Parts: sequence; structure tokens; C-alpha cells
Amino acid sequence: MRGMAKGKAVKPDKNPSIKNKKAYHNFELVEKVEAGISLLGTEVKSLREKNCDLDACYARVVGNEVWLIGCKIAPYDRGGYTNHDPLRKRKLLLHKSQIKKIKTKLEQRGFTLVPTKIYFNDRGLAKVELALATGKKQYDKRKKLVEQQQKKDVRREMKYR
Repeated sequence: MRGMAKGKAVKPDKNPSIKNKKAYHNFELVEKVEAGISLLGTEVKSLREKNCDLDACYARVVGNEVWLIGCKIAPYDRGGYTNHDPLRKRKLLLHKSQIKKIKTKLEQRGFTLVPTKIYFNDRGLAKVELALATGKKQYDKRKKLVEQQQKKDVRREMKYR
């Protein structure tokens, strides 16, 4: 048994999370809200394997409900005929007061409702972290990238000295 690694075996991630990295780049996130998400069985299994894409995803308030649109959860590879539609709309679970608060902010100030993360909480329930966001201008994005590069260069120089 020479070639075996020492120590414990690598366990799968207990609470896998999928992040929307483009949301942090394209939007200025103002306020975050946690919401439950209504899923089918094969969607949950696919999410546990991190087979989800949040890049072109957004949330919309329709009536007194909030819907997640454009979220691509890949079909479960062992799902068979019971598999789900990958691009279907999914209902988000929020209290009426939360929906009302979000709805007023979306109407008044020109915010967008963007999902930033899908994860499983301690009880094993799927949650979505939504953010009220405003779009960034192109020059803001460039400025942030330049600042990050400068910080990186300073850290590199400090490391060598």
C-alpha cells in the first residue's frame, strides 16, 4: 500500500454552493435577501453536484410572487424520464412583507433583483441569496480592475522584500 495517500479520505462538500461571479462584476450590490426555492427532486440532486449556471439569471416580481428566471440547472444524469426542464421558471419563497418591500424598491429606484448564490443551509434546504443591485458603468469596472491589479502588484513586491 505504498501509493495511497495518508490521512482521511476526501469527503464531498456537505453544503455545496454555486456563486454568480458576474453579478459582483456587473452590478453594485446594495442589499441582500435570503429566499427559499421551490425545486423538483432531480433539480435538488443536480444542485448537490454543483450543476448550475447563474450567469444569465435574474429574479422578477410577478403579482405577489417572486420568480427565478434564466437559471440553468442541468438535467440530473441518472434522472431518466423524470428529469426536469433545465430552464424552467422557479418560484422563490419569501414572506409577503419581504415581497412588498422588494417590489417598492424595484419600482422606485430602478434596482434589479440578481441572484448571487444558491446554497444548502444547515437543515439541507436549498436557498437563494438575492441582491438588490444597480448596474455598474464600464469605467467603474475598469477602475476596479486597475485597483485590484495594483494591490496584487504591491503584495507581490512586499513578498520579495
